[in-house]
Amino acid sequence: MANADELNNDSKESRLIKDTPGRSIAKAITWRIIASGTTFLITFVIFRRYTDKELHEVLENASYITGIEVVAKLIFYYLHERMWTNITWGKFMNRKYWIQRAWRKLYREMHDSSQ
Repeated sequence: MANADELNNDSKESRLIKDTPGRSIAKAITWRIIASGTTFLITFVIFRRYTDKELHEVLENASYITGIEVVAKLIFYYLHERMWTNITWGKFMNRKYWIQRAWRKLYREMHDSSQ
């Protein structure tokens, strides 16, 4: 008789799980915070090093670029996430498939080495 963990694992593998739109939005926002901070830092360093602008001008330009980047890339990332939510490829690995392939490989190796 199968225990509760085995039954739970089997039911998880057999059903299709998709991210909710809220999860996609949360992932998009947290990624944008990281990515936009990086964009701001890179822009700031480049403007500061390679222009003769004052600090407040560099901060203004870097903030302007980052603001545009945040909005544009947040929208594109959300759309990308939603598109991939509807693609089932790669969501689950069928464990039985890999076990069958492992046995086939082992069988071939055993029979090929004997010749």
